[in-house]
Amino acid sequence: MNKGDLIDKIAQNAGLRKADAAAALDATIDAIQTALREGEKVTLVGFCTLSTSYRAARTGVNPSTGQPVPIDEKVTVKFKAGKLLADSVNSEKLRKTLKPKK
Repeated sequence: MNKGDLIDKIAQNAGLRKADAAAALDATIDAIQTALREGEKVTLVGFCTLSTSYRAARTGVNPSTGQPVPIDEKVTVKFKAGKLLADSVNSEKLRKTLKPKK
């Protein structure tokens, strides 16, 4: 599912015009990005928690050459699934679909 598909679903489920659904989604994404930029944790109860985490500079290894490669420090976004989301995708059908074949 991409952003356009999500807008279609929001419009259909909420009885909105696509333009209004797109505006609502854009506003939601902007609010989440702003909160994370300001160091806040974003919790959507049952769905997910988004937070930021600092990663220190370190040295990695280029797998092709074996040479050390410097990796700069950065701030990353952590996603933790909420219980309702985790439970909703933990179905027998999905487990069978994703289970590795032997």
